[in-house]
Amino acid sequence: MASSTIKPGILVTLQELDSSSPYYQHGASLRVTGKLQKYSIENAIAVISDGGASLKIDTKHLRDLNFRVGSIYQFIGELFIHPDNDAILQARIGRNVDGIDLNLYYQSLKLLRQFEEDQKRDQATSSS
Repeated sequence: MASSTIKPGILVTLQELDSSSPYYQHGASLRVTGKLQKYSIENAIAVISDGGASLKIDTKHLRDLNFRVGSIYQFIGELFIHPDNDAILQARIGRNVDGIDLNLYYQSLKLLRQFEEDQKRDQATSSS
């Protein structure tokens, strides 16, 4: 019997999701945050944006989440890239994060990545 493992959503900014990014991979489990630009109730597709970048979010598996254009949302899910290089995140978790300080959030993300790089470097030097 095969076990199914849910991967954690890697924290990424919308600006980091371009075709040359290491995060831009079909099936990648990601966590993204952005302002809701539009939402279609008919097909359950939301579009979030931040810093000039945007991403489509498929929300059909989400329950009890009220969408308000202009509010800030965070989604965790898997990235699907269509043959035309158009990407959509199949959300498994979504939440409204109005009130979040996005500048502070992105500063903490930068510090987290710096810490992880330092840890990798320290492990590489200690195992040599």
